[in-house]
Amino acid sequence: MESTRPEPASTATASLLLRVGGELVGSFLICLGIYLFSTIGLTLYGPYLSFVAIATGLIYGAVTFMLGRVCCCQFNPAVTVAAMLVSKTRLLDGVLAIVAQVLGALAAGALTVKALLPTSDAVTASQWMSYANNGFDNGSFSYGQLNQVGVSFGITAAIVVEVMAGLVIVGTAMRLTDERGQARPGYALGMGVAYGAAAAVAAPVTGAALNPVRATGLAVFSAGEGLTQNPLDQLWVFWICPILAAALVALPMIVAQMMVSARAERAAVVADDDEDDASFESELSDVSDDETAGNGDVPESDADTSVDEQADAEVGEQQADAQTDANDGVERD
Repeated sequence: MESTRPEPASTATASLLLRVGGELVGSFLICLGIYLFSTIGLTLYGPYLSFVAIATGLIYGAVTFMLGRVCCCQFNPAVTVAAMLVSKTRLLDGVLAIVAQVLGALAAGALTVKALLPTSDAVTASQWMSYANNGFDNGSFSYGQLNQVGVSFGITAAIVVEVMAGLVIVGTAMRLTDERGQARPGYALGMGVAYGAAAAVAAPVTGAALNPVRATGLAVFSAGEGLTQNPLDQLWVFWICPILAAALVALPMIVAQMMVSARAERAAVVADDDEDDASFESELSDVSDDETAGNGDVPESDADTSVDEQADAEVGEQQADAQTDANDGVERD
């Protein structure tokens, strides 16, 4: 029989720290990998869309597979918010996970900008980061090509693609996790495919943020590097859009949970009513049996009383007749 004793406080704390640590490490590795291929890789070999999509999907999938037994492998505040809204993640766990995700991304951004990118008078940090930061309009991934023909991807396009990408990513995460937020079989593969597909759509427009901490980690440390567009000025879009997508995914799930709860409550009420009816019918049957047994005794008693009364009446009549005859005889004498 499975034990129902509560988990000791020390064990629960260690488990929470392990999950939060997993979110920090996973976010660090994912963001570091994306920052490296989007700075060094795209600058040296060109902004190939297929490379961006495949690399993004593989990085998310590999890190998720690696840490699948350590934490919930959310690595994205939008996924964490959706999990909290549908009660797959507790509030405290979710808040700590988001803090860990942000810290992991900031560590990756600092390491990339300050330690890993070689710079000189001829090669500046801004040249390395031309494809790495997320943005729209003159901060767009495709701004260099589109600007030559006088067009650009504005804020509307950025919001649409980031919200749609968020829907795919968050929806996949919710579909492939159980009621406690734990990954089901195929979670790592599903998330890798979802991030890769979303990156293929969003990269030309925004550089494929897909994840608020991915946009934040590098924007904080590249803000003063002389980029065409300060990434911090547009960072709000890459937080609001994924969180909006999380809310849109969570809403129908919350409605479905409320409907299931309402059905369960109605079923419980009906079961209670049926039980009360059965109890009442049982009591009524017992009372009816008692009355039937009582009615069987009463007629016998009443019959005996009626016979006795009839006999007494006949004796009284005979005595009255005899007295009358005696009186008549006295009068004739």
